[in-house]
Amino acid sequence: MPIREKTIKILATFFYVGYLPLIPGTFGSLAGLLLYYLAGGKVVLLTLVILVLGFLVSGEAERATGRKDNRVIVIDEVAGMLLSLLFVPFAPKFMLIGFLVFRFFDMVKPYPCGAFQKLKGSAGIMSDDIIAALYTNLALQLILRFASLRLS
Repeated sequence: MPIREKTIKILATFFYVGYLPLIPGTFGSLAGLLLYYLAGGKVVLLTLVILVLGFLVSGEAERATGRKDNRVIVIDEVAGMLLSLLFVPFAPKFMLIGFLVFRFFDMVKPYPCGAFQKLKGSAGIMSDDIIAALYTNLALQLILRFASLRLS
């Protein structure tokens, strides 16, 4: 396999996490959570890099596998998990809530996630997870605001 295709495969599956059995999207989200934890929550640049890489490689990986939004492509979940926790306090409770809420939104696909997922290539693969992540981040920000109001 040529180096370009191998690199796309490695990145799109996030170092083969996408090949873990049964629930690759959940494993991809856990990989994103682990990155967030290892970075100590300081993930602005990392999130941007993963998002850009996701757009660059996911469509190519989809074409290579011949399946629309193939389950092995999990860089979108990694990016989504990082985006979900962006600007959220680095604390285990927010990491757990963020993970659970992101997985919920990623699976349920509330409007307009489902519509965006129908787009072709990288846009379809990445955008539904980005929207799910934005919903998750909004939910976490609301929890933070309401919790701080109750403590005041």
